[in-house]
Amino acid sequence: MPLAEPVSETRKVGVRALLRGRGFRRLLASRVPAQWGDGFFQAALGGAVLFNPERQAEPLAVAAGLAVMLLPYSVIGPFAGALLDRWDRRRVLLVANLLRGVLILLTAAAVASGVDGPLLYLGALAVVGVSRFVGAGLSAALPHVVEPRNLVEANVVASTAGAASAALGGAMAIGARALLGSGDLGSGGTAALSVVGSLVAAAVAAGFAAGALGPDRARLPTSRAGVASSVSAVAHGWADGARAVVRVPAVSAAFLAVGAHRLAFGTSTLLSLLLFRYAFEDMGPLKAGFAGVGQVVVAAAAGIGVAALVTPWLTHRFGRSHTIRLGLVIAGLTQVVVACYITLPTVLACAFVLSTGGQIVKLCADAAIQEQTADATRGRVFALYDALFNTCYVLAVAAAALLSPPDGYSHWLLGGAAVLYLLGLVGHDLELRRSGS
Repeated sequence: MPLAEPVSETRKVGVRALLRGRGFRRLLASRVPAQWGDGFFQAALGGAVLFNPERQAEPLAVAAGLAVMLLPYSVIGPFAGALLDRWDRRRVLLVANLLRGVLILLTAAAVASGVDGPLLYLGALAVVGVSRFVGAGLSAALPHVVEPRNLVEANVVASTAGAASAALGGAMAIGARALLGSGDLGSGGTAALSVVGSLVAAAVAAGFAAGALGPDRARLPTSRAGVASSVSAVAHGWADGARAVVRVPAVSAAFLAVGAHRLAFGTSTLLSLLLFRYAFEDMGPLKAGFAGVGQVVVAAAAGIGVAALVTPWLTHRFGRSHTIRLGLVIAGLTQVVVACYITLPTVLACAFVLSTGGQIVKLCADAAIQEQTADATRGRVFALYDALFNTCYVLAVAAAALLSPPDGYSHWLLGGAAVLYLLGLVGHDLELRRSGS
């Protein structure tokens, strides 16, 4: 019995045809500045904590910072996702982007003032939490602006444009930090610049008509019964999202594939940061330190671009399931190579290939969720998906921080990441066999 779905499920129409759709064009115009701001803010904050000469960051401190920023929202995300299934997503995107702008400025002020510890993490948590909420809303809204059979290609364009914008934002933050300074004041000023992305995204989202992004029966709770119903929906967010995932094997298989990738990618990310901070030295045009991290970002962005080019063709030619398998195999083999040869050039090459394989997996997983979950539960499923995305990443970073040597030079941990890709491949196939797809 074949494990892949029929390849006729998608239709390739081209970027130009997709951009002729006014709704898709506007949704894309809202996503790009939002994710540019995300990339800019995260790079600015990472530089402030890990590469700031006024602060010293041990591996466990880096892991703790990521956990504080990402895990709390991962817990409440599915509950917030219930709101995306009940309230006008256009209004949610507008208000959330404006709120994120305010939170960015407050966090930037804290960085500039030398604030450290829980208060700084709380500000970062708030910014990242609202950003994830915006991202889930954008993903849940996509099926309202494109035809179902074009979702894979539309998702490739949207996700790739967003990811490339985030990478560009990160690279620009590195440049801005070089101009403004690497101390607290310069780091705070750099982080504050990311507010531009939130303001532009909010302005674009305001141009949608009320209800244009769903949900299909969006309503605001105006009565006591309505309020009680919304509270109940939020309270059951975790269970509702999980049930919707388990009902569709193709969706749960996609969850397993993405979870394996994020576990492996989190391990590689922590080790790479430590290697560039403490182990590597400049090799001609290849740089160590924060500049080297910037080169990693560029390599990863190039991988995202390659994934954008090949994913629509692969899914059209081989089907979504086989394409996910291919992405996992590519990433796993890359981890084996870098585990054997830990050098600055191989880590850069690994960033490119891992980004390509991981983005292929994510694009296919996004499309599976968008296409095969009902609009009434799509917000909760995407919020749960985002929780998985963050939780697996943070758990891997924490484990790597506990087990890694101080300079990040660990063959066996990088080899373990390759094993995670293999387990993801096996889990993905076993879950698909549940429906015989």
